[in-house]
Amino acid sequence: MGFYDRHILPHLIDLACGMGAVMKARSQIVPQAHGRVLEIGIGSGLNLAFYDSAKVQQIVGVDPSADMQALARERAARINIPVEMIALELGQIQAPAASFDSIVCTFTLCTIPDAVAALKEMRRVLKPGGRLWFCEHGKAPDLPVLRWQNRLTPLWKPLAGGCHLNRDMPELIAAGGFTIGELQSRYLKGPKPMTYVYSGWAS
Repeated sequence: MGFYDRHILPHLIDLACGMGAVMKARSQIVPQAHGRVLEIGIGSGLNLAFYDSAKVQQIVGVDPSADMQALARERAARINIPVEMIALELGQIQAPAASFDSIVCTFTLCTIPDAVAALKEMRRVLKPGGRLWFCEHGKAPDLPVLRWQNRLTPLWKPLAGGCHLNRDMPELIAAGGFTIGELQSRYLKGPKPMTYVYSGWAS
């Protein structure tokens, strides 16, 4: 991992993923989580302020970037929920099956190299009746926008931590073994190739 990935990218991601429209989208999903929560791609902890301390007993955050977690620890210290952060790839989580009540995944599936394998692991550790709460940007329905997403993705990925602009999120979630219970999709404010968002829950 080079200087850019270690020292510049974490702050750029924190800035981009903390913009107003993105934070509003987070705020509509994260408070739905309850019980023992697994957050996939906790990153710099931008979701932490949105958890409901009356509903959540613990948050376990997984992220491959230890460098992002310095920012996350500062945010974790401001909330009244125990937070455990693990700098591991998703496939390496040592968690028993059916051990989490909720899983939260926001603006993360775009960067995971094998998103379907990651989703299958999420399904394994989610309790029966639990929900995966997601908010992810991805494949736009408008052909001109999608063409730009396809053109930009090879250039965008190395600058944005492996982010794919053009992933079909509902298709990936279904391929991971989940059934989508609620799905909303829309453009957020900003450049259309980067701002088409899918949100909802799956079980």
